[in-house]
Amino acid sequence: MHLVGRALRKGWEVRKLGEIIEIKNGKNQQLVLSENGKYKIMGSAGNVMGYATDYICDAGTTIIGRKGNISKPIYINEKFWNVDTAFGLYPKNENDMDKRFVYYLCLGIDFKSMNRGTTIPSLVKSELQSIQILFPKSLIKQQKIVAILDEAFGAIEKAKENAKRNLAHAKELFESYLQSVFENPTIDWEICNLENHIKLIDYRGRTPVKTESGVRLITAKNVKIGYLQLEPQEFIATDNYESWMSRGIPNFGDIIFTTEAPLANVAQINTTEKLAFAQRIIVMQPNPNKVNQTFLKYLLLSNPIRTKILSSGTGATVLGIKSSLLKKIEIYFPKSIIDQQTIVKKLDTLSEQTKNLEKIYEQKIINLDELKKSILQKAFNGELI
Repeated sequence: MHLVGRALRKGWEVRKLGEIIEIKNGKNQQLVLSENGKYKIMGSAGNVMGYATDYICDAGTTIIGRKGNISKPIYINEKFWNVDTAFGLYPKNENDMDKRFVYYLCLGIDFKSMNRGTTIPSLVKSELQSIQILFPKSLIKQQKIVAILDEAFGAIEKAKENAKRNLAHAKELFESYLQSVFENPTIDWEICNLENHIKLIDYRGRTPVKTESGVRLITAKNVKIGYLQLEPQEFIATDNYESWMSRGIPNFGDIIFTTEAPLANVAQINTTEKLAFAQRIIVMQPNPNKVNQTFLKYLLLSNPIRTKILSSGTGATVLGIKSSLLKKIEIYFPKSIIDQQTIVKKLDTLSEQTKNLEKIYEQKIINLDELKKSILQKAFNGELI
């Protein structure tokens, strides 16, 4: 049994959700799809999946995902047709229960914990109907709580949007500077093919035997745009390391490049730990007298070079690049290693500043979400009015 709230205050009561809220089943949208329909067909995530000439749910219905996607409750303020993977929740008596109050009630219920699907997430209607909910009997009190939550949540959403916008701006600032560095090589830059000064160690074409522990195995899933991700953690046996890495041993600072699924993700080895590499990965080792390792990372991350690589990719379903084409990608760099190091220092500093800003804004978004939960909990503990 589930109970929203912890205390029974004066004027509040506990009832089963099914006693006061109607749960409307959705129906297959293919039955009602119409070019002339005026009612939206809403998916479980609030996405519009077409239009129908009829509707199932009245304006002010809260929908939740029933199957496949147990999404957060969504309030729909217009008549609509809900698909068969979504439930529509509406008061049985609008004189007893406010429509938007139902939405906030649903926000306080952890529907995902009620999943009964083995392979496909799903909710059981009878279990939803038996959920115990705590609410004020007075419709006026419900509406006061709704007004308070609407105002508070509206302010929080504005703050979240500002944080997300600032986060995007921080990333855009770095991307803009990165592009400006590499879009117009000057006369004192060397222009050549990638293969001229960079050794490519190609680990494609083989599948390693994985073990529970040993030497960490880096796959394309670990390589993101600009950094290595630990998850998923996979390993090969320590005894198999030398034979598996017969094509070449990577060094600290070498560049890791994914050749497909996804194409052109780039990271730099920043550990002295032994690493093994799986298929779909190439390790790049630049001639240290010609190209600085970190400069190469930024070069490959820059939009001008990424565009060249991606436009050379082939494949009907998965975009990939042949080694022969990758080697011929034209790159450019300052002839002076000192000049390269100067550029790297500036980019490293800006990158670090950007990451710090990202952490600040990401944490702010997390804090705002926690604030919403706290306010919601207070609302249904009777602490707001």
